[in-house]
Amino acid sequence: MIYADLTDAPAYRGIHPRLDRVLGLLTPAFLESVGTQRRELEGEALYVTRFNVSTTTDEDRFFEYHRRYLDVFVCAAGCERVDIAAPEALALHEHTGDYWGGRARAEQSVILTPGRFLVLFPGDAHRPGMAAEREESISRIVFKILI
Repeated sequence: MIYADLTDAPAYRGIHPRLDRVLGLLTPAFLESVGTQRRELEGEALYVTRFNVSTTTDEDRFFEYHRRYLDVFVCAAGCERVDIAAPEALALHEHTGDYWGGRARAEQSVILTPGRFLVLFPGDAHRPGMAAEREESISRIVFKILI
């Protein structure tokens, strides 16, 4: 997991070529251009979508993790808490494609606000969309990177 300021994105280059491409796209101009329709940058290997959702206080929401895809979250508006847990701690309830979902206890949390980004590697179980201070509408940009 990486949790950092957008201005620090170049410091994380060299992990994977597609992640390097995304880190280069974390600019105000590109992020503003992302819409709610999936935008393929390299087909199934790299795509981006904006999600406009409401945060929740529902602690029973599922955690999720992926085995083939890396997620990069950027909060475009609002504030959300993203809870993190070890994948082996999940009591699995759902599996579809590269999505595994289940319940767990949060081991740590990060607060995602505009100007910050979060990289979740395969196996990083996460529960996005949690209310940080209060329930609110947020706009989150998610890059999906096949690695």
